[in-house]
Amino acid sequence: MSEPAYVAVDWGTSSFRLWLIDRGGDIRAERRSDEGMTAAAKAGFADVLQSHLDAVGAPSDLPVLICGMAGARQGWVEAGYIDTPARLAAILEGAVSVPGQSRDIRILPGIAQRDARAPDVMRGEETQLLGALGLDAADDALVCMPGTHSKWVTVTGGTVARFATFMTGELFSAISRETILSHAVNGAGEAEDREAFKAALVGAFEAPAQAANLLFRVRSRQLLFGGTAAAARESISGTLIGLEMAAELPAARGAAVTLIASGQLAARYRAAIEALSVTVRVIDADEAVRRGLSMAARAIWTR
Repeated sequence: MSEPAYVAVDWGTSSFRLWLIDRGGDIRAERRSDEGMTAAAKAGFADVLQSHLDAVGAPSDLPVLICGMAGARQGWVEAGYIDTPARLAAILEGAVSVPGQSRDIRILPGIAQRDARAPDVMRGEETQLLGALGLDAADDALVCMPGTHSKWVTVTGGTVARFATFMTGELFSAISRETILSHAVNGAGEAEDREAFKAALVGAFEAPAQAANLLFRVRSRQLLFGGTAAAARESISGTLIGLEMAAELPAARGAAVTLIASGQLAARYRAAIEALSVTVRVIDADEAVRRGLSMAARAIWTR
């Protein structure tokens, strides 16, 4: 087995993932926890990282490469942003060193869209893009990265031309818990209703301007015609995802969408995109971020 070469870390707002990578590019050890930026800001970023490095037996001279919210303004060390149009390779050039550490620790920057009409930022997703498309990406791509804040990215010849963030996951949580629709979804459990999801998705895609009305119909339909809590929950989800699709899928012009996602999110968004007769190519999100960190680490420490 090869010796450890570096440590890769994806440090989100509420999650922490660490991989000990050997010289052959294989994973020697892995750590996951809920010690994201919010928790680490209180406990101390250096202490949280060191506890996981000790747990996997990382040598004291092993370098660490980090992406995600640890590089935010309120994170460990601000890593700043690369401005659009942003070459994927420029992400490597913007890596920031963490001062005062005994080992070489670097944090990758995010990407900023400094357009007064459509200002936007991403942090962490740029590394997924790098892993999914590669440093030498030459083809054009429309990429969807669903989550609490879903990203849709237009990549042209290895350059991030534009992107848009949708608060879909956060809105779903707020609407389901804090509005009148909380009564409609009460007791939904884990049951699914694919027909309700698809109907709501298509409805929002075809009439996005009616979004607020479509959401209220979830409750009125249940009161007047009955229906399960699962159907109500799936209708809310379908409506919100349909709004994303209405904004971004026309840009695909019939081309395939690259979906970077894992688990239930991957299945849900794949079903949504295919329901609108668009081809989709799925790349596992964990694999993409790991691959992106590996590409960056090799480029940084083998120059």
